[in-house]
Amino acid sequence: MKLSKIGLLPRIFIAIILGVACGVFFPEWAVRCFVTFNSVFSHFLSFLIPLIIVGLVTSAIGDIGRGAGKLLLITALIAYGDTVFSGYFSYFVSTGIFPSLIDRTAAAQAVSAADDLQPFFTIDIPPLLDVMSALVSAFVMGLGIAFFDSKYLKAAFSEFHDIIAKTIEVALIPILPLYIFSIFLNMSYSGQAWRIINVFIAIIGVIFVMHVLLLVLQYCVAGAIAHRNPFKSLYNMLPAYFTALGTSSSAATIPVTLKQVKKNGVTDGIAGFVVPLCATIHLSGSAMKITACAVALIIMQGGVIDIAQFTGFILMLGVMMVAAPGVPGGAIMAALGVLQTILGFDAEQQAVMIALYITMDSFGTACNVTGDGAIALVVDRIYSKRAVK
Repeated sequence: MKLSKIGLLPRIFIAIILGVACGVFFPEWAVRCFVTFNSVFSHFLSFLIPLIIVGLVTSAIGDIGRGAGKLLLITALIAYGDTVFSGYFSYFVSTGIFPSLIDRTAAAQAVSAADDLQPFFTIDIPPLLDVMSALVSAFVMGLGIAFFDSKYLKAAFSEFHDIIAKTIEVALIPILPLYIFSIFLNMSYSGQAWRIINVFIAIIGVIFVMHVLLLVLQYCVAGAIAHRNPFKSLYNMLPAYFTALGTSSSAATIPVTLKQVKKNGVTDGIAGFVVPLCATIHLSGSAMKITACAVALIIMQGGVIDIAQFTGFILMLGVMMVAAPGVPGGAIMAALGVLQTILGFDAEQQAVMIALYITMDSFGTACNVTGDGAIALVVDRIYSKRAVK
């Protein structure tokens, strides 16, 4: 079987297993070769993060001024609100449960021990902008394009968005398994990999339960607003859930999601608008995973969890989820900027975040897609009330 035909998630699993296994017998010089690769790749990633923010966020905000006006704005606000809610939900559950599951001292030693070996050399690639300058620039340009409906700038940033999305798809995502292999090789060589993996398993189990609870909450709220049975509506969305679980793609699941949303009684026009739009801008499951993983990693390294810091992180994460490109792992790539700027994550922490996130990628996609059905119920109710008036 060609490597290109193996999905990203299996490649991540293979990379982790091989990294742990090879770290047992690889000589120091071989491990240092991969540490050197990680150093170069980390600098390249740091260079790209501001460009990712400018390319994705500017285009996403600029597009708000295009299309269906109030319907687009209402749907986008509901999607953003739900994403922020899922972030807070994840934060409070994670801070309540993870401290009892994670041994702070042992986990911190496991992560820091991987820093003992130094690369043979490094290549410094200074970013064109720092992350905060990129965020502010993206907001200013995006809002300006939306307000003035600047066709030329909109087209230029749309093309820049495509360039960045293609860079993520071609230059970053395929290299991630090797990057993660190198991380776990280094951890295994230092004898700490199994502690990290045991923590991973506990975190993944908790996040899966949170996915289920989040969907139940979403449909209870949507059912109360739309006067529908929430559990029947959620049951009707199961085909979309399992399709997304298998494909790990919101876009590929759109036909099934559309069919099931209509089965829940949403009108054709609202369903046809909301489902494709939310497949792009509604990533509540992804935001929940990223927040939970960030909390877990801070606990693992003996850091302090600050709700004020996480409030800024969750609010900005909601914006980045709207701007995330539709490629496997796109959400975590879009979130690297706020992880670095607000939570202070370095390259090694970002690599562990990527590994954790992609390990659960299909479950996050399934949660995102199923939640789209709840938003469709709410938007349909809002517009049916307006029609009656």
